Amino acid sequence: MLAHPHRPSPQTSALGGVPSHLRQFDTLGAHAAPQGTAFAVWAPNALHVEVIGSFSRWQPHAMERMPDGSGRWTATITGARHGDFYKYRIHTADGHQFDKADPYATRSELAPGTASQIWDLAYTWGDQDWMGSRARRQGLQAPISVYEVHLGSWQRDEDGRFLNYREIAHRLAAHCETMGFTHVELMPVSEHPFYGSWGYQTTGYFSPTARYGDPQDLMALVDTLHQHGIGVMVDWVASHFPSDAHGLARFDGTALYEHEDPRRGFHPEWNSLIFNYGRYEVRDFLIGNALFWLEKYHFDAIRVDAVSSMLYLDFSRKPGEWIPNADGGNQNWEAVRFLQDLNTAVYAAFPDVHVIAEESTSWSGVTRPVHDGGLGFGMKWNMGWMNDTLRYMQRQHVHRAWHEGDIRFSAVYAFDENFVLALSHDEVVYGKHSLLMRQPGDEWQRFAGLRTLYGMMWSHPGKKLLFMGGEFAQVEEWHHERTLDWHLWAQSGHQGVARWVADLNRLYRSSPALHATDFDRAGFRWAQLSQPDPTVLAFLRQQGDEIVLAVHNLTPRPFHGQQVQVPAGGRWHELLNSDARCYGGSGLGNAGGVDAAPLSHESWSVSLTVPPLATLLLSNRPARA
Repeated sequence: MLAHPHRPSPQTSALGGVPSHLRQFDTLGAHAAPQGTAFAVWAPNALHVEVIGSFSRWQPHAMERMPDGSGRWTATITGARHGDFYKYRIHTADGHQFDKADPYATRSELAPGTASQIWDLAYTWGDQDWMGSRARRQGLQAPISVYEVHLGSWQRDEDGRFLNYREIAHRLAAHCETMGFTHVELMPVSEHPFYGSWGYQTTGYFSPTARYGDPQDLMALVDTLHQHGIGVMVDWVASHFPSDAHGLARFDGTALYEHEDPRRGFHPEWNSLIFNYGRYEVRDFLIGNALFWLEKYHFDAIRVDAVSSMLYLDFSRKPGEWIPNADGGNQNWEAVRFLQDLNTAVYAAFPDVHVIAEESTSWSGVTRPVHDGGLGFGMKWNMGWMNDTLRYMQRQHVHRAWHEGDIRFSAVYAFDENFVLALSHDEVVYGKHSLLMRQPGDEWQRFAGLRTLYGMMWSHPGKKLLFMGGEFAQVEEWHHERTLDWHLWAQSGHQGVARWVADLNRLYRSSPALHATDFDRAGFRWAQLSQPDPTVLAFLRQQGDEIVLAVHNLTPRPFHGQQVQVPAGGRWHELLNSDARCYGGSGLGNAGGVDAAPLSHESWSVSLTVPPLATLLLSNRPARA
């Protein structure tokens, strides 16, 4: 099992082990006080900077350049108060002027408005029990099953209006409790001007989107989930930013946050700009931003989006569209150092949180500690497992026997990193179809195939993540402009899938063999079959004396009398069977369990009826309450 990548950071201040230069949000931005609001902005190449705002009827108020050479401009305005809107007016050396939102604003104007807003972040938290037990709940040996949510389309009001963060909070907590998820992962909540970007084109890095309420409303959402024992992760984007005129792009008339050369500073795939990770002020801005969300909003993890695009200089580029590094290679060593510094700083300040990488290549050591030469992430999405598994599950049943490698290969590298098995929003958009409609066959077979996909996922080593709608077999693929089809819960097939997911989560949480060894090679081995078949998978998960046998039949043909070798005698209890009638199956199974027959002095076998397109989970221990 890979070690947790936390190590103390040198030269730290007394502020929770965080170097003071990473807490720029304490001084930059707008900070209201009884004597007036103090404004501070970094614009080193500006000729002159002014504050304009609703408190002065948008008339400019001059700022002073600090004499310390930091490139900061400051002003204190007595009439500016909590809730007022403002911008910075930048005057450039070549005679141009333009208005910019505050990069450190803690609240933004509701889109399509682009102003910043003075905002006090005071909030009285009620999640002390959660925070005190977070280290135990989020340890690498703990069960972590994540429900990924896009707040604008999970649920809406009857008239299509967005729900407030607080309105979502109690509904989401109740749903996750019913379904058994341990965590929620929110797609980006930072302010973003284009709703259709799903939050991945961020302009307000320190302000939650006003679409769903104010900062305290978001805090209440996190607080409510915590009080129900549910952790909250958030997607975080440090790989690129949009070129909107009011945002970070050419902030002081120069390429301040980005690179001047588009071969390093422009993402052709996303039509967005790339941060200059070699600039210390930019690194401080981004690392401080991650710390800000963890401190002010009590988030329990950040998932860093599109890490691969940061690591490779030629990501999504043709020859001639990128500049090699000093060694002539395609590795972005500045981004590597930034990610290492990010993880070092976060784990030093918050050793009980996680930083999770969405990294789609075979870059070595993503979750290896920084002091061992790794990037220092706590976990990494397993994109290889996702791609291979979904490609296999879309194949016609008669063809699956010829593609056994797709469904088995993940076991070869399952313990190379601390993996999260993710079936995310990216897998149910842009014509890919929903997970249900990716399954081949008739309607019964599609539902059975989906239940088996989940059975494989929940029994496979690695933490779990499922995008909203997947838990009840959403038929249509996801679209951000409409809510999920909650009416499907009234239909038996969808109810069956939801019941299956809830029972998988229950078993996953209660069975150490299924979660304590997610990152431990010693807890996994293949099981031998008397009738080997390339479409039947059988493996064992073990923690101490508890052993779980997982058997997956990936065709509509049942197997009777399938002998499976097991390492313990006695009764093997059938904990879950996806073909049970309560899930919408045919009811074929093993009547609650089977007795193992001896093969030798140290091995036994069980004779199983393996239902069609089904998962069986058996254990040498009875099911736990």
